[in-house]
Amino acid sequence: MILYPAIDLKDGECVRLLKGEMEAATVFNDDPGSQAAAFQAAGAEWLHIVDLNGAFAGAPVNAEAVENILGALTIPAQLGGGIRDMKTIETWLSKGLARVILGTVAVEDPGLVRDAAKAFPGQIAVGLDARGGKVATRGWAEETDMTVTDLARAFEDAGIAAIIYTDIDRDGAMGGPNVAATEALARAVSVPVIASGGVSSMEDLARLKETGVISGAISGRALYDGAIDLEEALRMLKG
Repeated sequence: MILYPAIDLKDGECVRLLKGEMEAATVFNDDPGSQAAAFQAAGAEWLHIVDLNGAFAGAPVNAEAVENILGALTIPAQLGGGIRDMKTIETWLSKGLARVILGTVAVEDPGLVRDAAKAFPGQIAVGLDARGGKVATRGWAEETDMTVTDLARAFEDAGIAAIIYTDIDRDGAMGGPNVAATEALARAVSVPVIASGGVSSMEDLARLKETGVISGAISGRALYDGAIDLEEALRMLKG
């Protein structure tokens, strides 16, 4: 199971939100590039980046910060937030991102996800963010009537690289991930599923790994707070 340290960008800074609320943002580092380099130096094999402003705006906002991160890395990185057309997808992949994450458009324009997955094999992931089991879009501000499993199954034959499942109510709350829901999703589809939201302890990582079906976990606040030691966690997951 791969551990993805998370860098969430708001106004050019590394922040963490509480349950998706932009007003409840805590700044952890004002230099995203140095934060990315620190995660890589600790042994991270991937990095997860979110343009929070972009998710609300519907277009990239923290492009300069993302490029600073990419300039500091030799490991692959994935990015989500405000990526809603083919031109933006092409632009980001050309700048060196290994994978882009499509969230809102997976609901609003599923054809784009299919076209992108066909055009860029292995480089398109779908981000499914849910509150109460129902998918939320546009920076988590709008809720739909669609279940996570139904939407995931709709893309099972599209050739996407991964599904990133976030339980919004647990994101940034340090209360543990929704292991049962994430495991159920991973068992319902053949696409690799990455857990996000509430991953806040070594025990959380162990529980996700023990399912045997969850391919990765994203953690942010716990790494900044020191609740998870990145080097120790990476050793545990490899062992």
